[in-house]
Amino acid sequence: MENEICELLSIDYPIFQGGMAWIADASLAGAVSEAGGLGIIGAGNAPREKIAEEIKKIRAITDRPFGVNIMLLSPFVEEIIDLVLSEKVPVVTTGAGNPSKYMKSFKAAGIKVIPVVPSVALAKRMQKIGADAVIAEGMEAGGHIGKLTTMVLVPQIADAVQIPVIAAGGIGDGRGMAASFLLGAQGVQMGTRFLLAEECTVHPAYKEKIKNARDIDTTITSQHFGHPVRGLKNQLTQSYDRLEREELQKAAPDPSVLENLGIGALRRAVVDGDVVNGAVMAGQIAGLVAEEAPARAIIQEIMEESRTVFAKGASEW
Repeated sequence: MENEICELLSIDYPIFQGGMAWIADASLAGAVSEAGGLGIIGAGNAPREKIAEEIKKIRAITDRPFGVNIMLLSPFVEEIIDLVLSEKVPVVTTGAGNPSKYMKSFKAAGIKVIPVVPSVALAKRMQKIGADAVIAEGMEAGGHIGKLTTMVLVPQIADAVQIPVIAAGGIGDGRGMAASFLLGAQGVQMGTRFLLAEECTVHPAYKEKIKNARDIDTTITSQHFGHPVRGLKNQLTQSYDRLEREELQKAAPDPSVLENLGIGALRRAVVDGDVVNGAVMAGQIAGLVAEEAPARAIIQEIMEESRTVFAKGASEW
């Protein structure tokens, strides 16, 4: 597929795999990149040594472009920045902060920078500081989310900036991809869909939780304390809801109570398979597809379905 984002990044298909912390490792990212999309290693809160190992692994899997997602609030952010610069990682996506202070260094190293943004104002700011594109992520996404839905966020950002826009949040198949293009996007990012890639190394219990999810099975925790997170309902989300209600009734609420509850929760679900007391982060498309498949097959299916949708629409219009 020829479009601006494919030409910019030298990829075959404008499909990004989300840089999910604890989940998006070299195995998954390498498979996506090798299949023609953009695989992204999720740095999360991992130290330099761990991400250096994943970069070495992905380069053994594929010689195609790949990215690293940098969470700018990570305690190891400076180490990770230095690593991607020294390794000349082709693409960096950023979240949980403003990459302004690192932009000159990224550019000097020839790295393409694509921040995740939840609003028009931040998209404009990223364009101004030299971002190559932006990922407009709606609140349908899993993990940390903003306030706007993909349907309303993408067209507003597409109208506000001149750089390419990648749509994210609630996109899990070719229909969602086609809709995103009609809204003004030039690519899509999918996280939850790739949880069911055969190359995704999350615990089998995590995958089963995704497979068995219904349309109403995600929930948002910590909505009143500035760090809303979407995931599948379980005992942990119930505890979050209870503690949040208790804190809101106090004259001086203490957000740290909720923060402490979340320590190690994602790892418990992803690595240990504790989908009862762990954080099963997933977007609202969880359950839309209940079968595992190789990353290459997922990408091909999405592309074929999107082309079918466009062809059908063109004939009916």
